[in-house]
Amino acid sequence: MINKNLFDVESAMFMGAKRSPDNCSIGIFGVNYDGTCSYKSGARFGPNAIRQVSTCLETFCPKLEKDLEDINYVDFGSLEINKNDSKSVIESVKSATNYLMSRSLTPIMLGGEHSITRGAIEAVVNKYPDLILVQLDAHADLRNSYMGNEHSHACAMQRCLDVLPKKKILQVGIRSGTKEEFKFMRQKNQLVNFTPGENAKEFKKALLPYSNFPIYLTIDLDWFDPSLLPGTGTPEPGGFFWNDFEVILDTLKNFRIVASDIVELSPEIDKSGVSSVVAAKVLRSLIMLLENMQ
Repeated sequence: MINKNLFDVESAMFMGAKRSPDNCSIGIFGVNYDGTCSYKSGARFGPNAIRQVSTCLETFCPKLEKDLEDINYVDFGSLEINKNDSKSVIESVKSATNYLMSRSLTPIMLGGEHSITRGAIEAVVNKYPDLILVQLDAHADLRNSYMGNEHSHACAMQRCLDVLPKKKILQVGIRSGTKEEFKFMRQKNQLVNFTPGENAKEFKKALLPYSNFPIYLTIDLDWFDPSLLPGTGTPEPGGFFWNDFEVILDTLKNFRIVASDIVELSPEIDKSGVSSVVAAKVLRSLIMLLENMQ
């Protein structure tokens, strides 16, 4: 049964999901939090928006040649959190991620803002101490503190580095950050060159030394170009499109992803609903990608 002390089981469900983890391989949970938002708020509405629009999607993906109807996955609902305390939110995420892994489930977390990734990483490294992090994002998120808060979403990857024993992040699609952040990424050889509309040769080359390592995949939806996905709090021109995401998926299917998240959807910014549909399709692809990966 679902731990009702952790999750709000009354929230909407992603299409085809079960409410019991029995016989499931993947577990989904949401984190309705945007307490450190630095521009437009609304990411707290992301998890339920993804669930609500999911019914408009087909269960079959011709690119991955898989059907959700053939996969058992559970949607735990959204996490019960203290929205006034960013540190406690991260601790709650850690507890929830540990709970899913204790049930032998591969976690997929729905944000919410990017600061929540730290909590999931803390949990996953306890099981996989050689974990590396792959980040799809427009922003470096490597500040040590932002607006007086070291747990801001602008510090998300720095906080993950704090707890990653291997100290290894591969950052794909970064096009915004401070001069210091870009200097750091280049010095550490973690900024991966990937051009919209092209192949993922450099990404695959960067991943190859880690072919036997467990990977955490974090997807900040502002990685996509705002012409495709405007519903995010910090949009950045010059981003990526759905075909680019499929190229990334095609590369990652040959590696070992043990957990993932999708963050920074602010559905109310995009009244058309297209951003939520794209996010739901990202989740559909992740469920298919992560099936039986552990």
